[in-house]
Amino acid sequence: MRGYPTMKVLGSTVDMVQNPEVLAAMERWIGQGRDKCHFIVNTGFHGTWVAHQDPAFKKIVASCDLWSPDGIALVWVARIKGKPLRERATSAELMKLFFARANDKGYRSFFFGDTDETLAALREKLDAQYPGHKIVGTYSPPFRTLSAEEDEQMVKMINDAQPDVLWVGLGLPKQERWIHEHRDRLKVPVAIGVGACFGFFSGRVKRVPEWIGNHGLEWLWRFACEPRKLWRRDLLDGPQFVAHVLMEMTGIRKYD
Repeated sequence: MRGYPTMKVLGSTVDMVQNPEVLAAMERWIGQGRDKCHFIVNTGFHGTWVAHQDPAFKKIVASCDLWSPDGIALVWVARIKGKPLRERATSAELMKLFFARANDKGYRSFFFGDTDETLAALREKLDAQYPGHKIVGTYSPPFRTLSAEEDEQMVKMINDAQPDVLWVGLGLPKQERWIHEHRDRLKVPVAIGVGACFGFFSGRVKRVPEWIGNHGLEWLWRFACEPRKLWRRDLLDGPQFVAHVLMEMTGIRKYD
């Protein structure tokens, strides 16, 4: 029991939380010290669909300490089921809330993923906007499998920096797998996968206008910007997700 209302979607348990509640959990875990790395999953239909297709990934996300529902699809499902979920709990808005709080409290962040250029721009932007928030490290991992020694050095680098939050921007499902595989060795209170958010905050990727996102059309905006990257997810996986959710809600099919 995680202490929040939950909803089952295609066999996965999603917490019915909004970003202020996620931020409160993060602050509570930061206050508890570095003995446990708390794993937050922040995803909408994409992560739910991947978990439905991949039993190993389903176990990974089921092991998280909190599943925060990003994306309008889960909001719509929750509303149909009469669950208490008012709006999307997006990664970008969560980061903005955290940085504002960290600006006052001096919380420490480590950014893992994306490119060196994006990380440099991210650091510059955040240092200017949130000078009280401490960036204690950034790292762009190579696009290859690391040796055991390299992996150990990478974990040591993160732990030595003593961040309060490890933000992982490798894209789903890679970032969730990475956190799951490393969390027992990480001396970091909170680790969370945030997808493309480093690009948003660095200014290198244009973020969807708020009114478009609030009307459930962020997927269309991002598809128009990156069709080669997102066509399969939006044009194939999305309709299949809707069909399976309808079968689940009408009782035609059971999902464990």
